[in-house]
Amino acid sequence: MSKYYVNKFLFTVDRDPELLRRYKEEPRAFVATWEQSIGPRLNDAERSTVHSLTDEEREALIAHDFVKLFEMGAHFFLSLTIYIAIYDEEWMERDGPLSFQRHFAAQLAHWEGKDYPTVAC
Repeated sequence: MSKYYVNKFLFTVDRDPELLRRYKEEPRAFVATWEQSIGPRLNDAERSTVHSLTDEEREALIAHDFVKLFEMGAHFFLSLTIYIAIYDEEWMERDGPLSFQRHFAAQLAHWEGKDYPTVAC
C-alpha cells in the first residue's frame, strides 16, 4: 500500500469542500480524476510520476470503506475526519450527536487489545 498516496488523498479531499462534495456524490469518477490529475501535483508547477493507488486502495476509497483503509494502514485520524465530513450530518439527523463517530468506533472494535496497523510510510 502506498500509505503516503492514500493519506494524501484523505488529507487533500477533506480540506476542500468542492473536492469533498465530488467524492461524496460520485466516488468512482472522483477517485479516478484525483488519481490522474490532482494527486500527482506536488505544487502549482511540479508533478510527480512516482505514486499510484493499488486496486485494493482504489476500491476501498470508492466504497468509503474506512475499516479496510484502517487495516491497510491509512492514518486513522485522516480517515475519521473525512468520513465525519461526509456522513456526520446524515447520521446526526438519524441518531443524534456523535452517532457517526460511535459507528466508526464500533466498526473498528475488533481491533481492541491488538496493535494497530502502523501508519509509518
